[in-house]
Amino acid sequence: MPPATDADGNAKLLPLPRAIAVPPGAAARSSVPAVRYDLSVSGTGEQAPDDGVPDDGPREIFERGGASWYGIQFHQRKTASGERFDMTAMTAAHKTLPFNTRVCVRSLVNGSEVLVRINDRGPYAAGRVIDLSRAAADRIGLTGLGIKQVALTVVDRDGMRCGGLPVEAGDAAAPTASNEPQQRVRAPAPARRKAVVPPRRRK
Repeated sequence: MPPATDADGNAKLLPLPRAIAVPPGAAARSSVPAVRYDLSVSGTGEQAPDDGVPDDGPREIFERGGASWYGIQFHQRKTASGERFDMTAMTAAHKTLPFNTRVCVRSLVNGSEVLVRINDRGPYAAGRVIDLSRAAADRIGLTGLGIKQVALTVVDRDGMRCGGLPVEAGDAAAPTASNEPQQRVRAPAPARRKAVVPPRRRK
């Protein structure tokens, strides 16, 4: 069909058709799986998706929502449990789970998982369900995005899997007194001796 022309023989623009870009029945242009980005949801009872990793069976998702992280600005400060926050440890903050609860955090963006231990309280922003340490956030690629949608599974028995590996009894255990970083104790400075200056002789 030849292009439309005006009275002078020049081609003129036609308005775009009022139709959808993809005709009905056509294949989708993208095969990226959909991700649910709604606010936090608890007690849904939904099952973790099958990613091909052998597991001990379907895991019930305890909670879904946004995950954030905290790092150097809180390093070595006391957490709500009384521990010193270590940004290199696999720990996290949660509003209600008991301290020392082990949680498998699964990214709903890339499917990666990390096992953390709850030792702090928070986060208190709307839509966020967990606050990860810097090291745990790095493990699932969270630090580059700031906030990422995750699913939480409580690891309440040995043999469950997280990140493709079976969870053992000592995984994400609380630090003991022997491996906690010891603070340096400064020795008292020795007392200074007063120098005795003899009186000046008069000439």
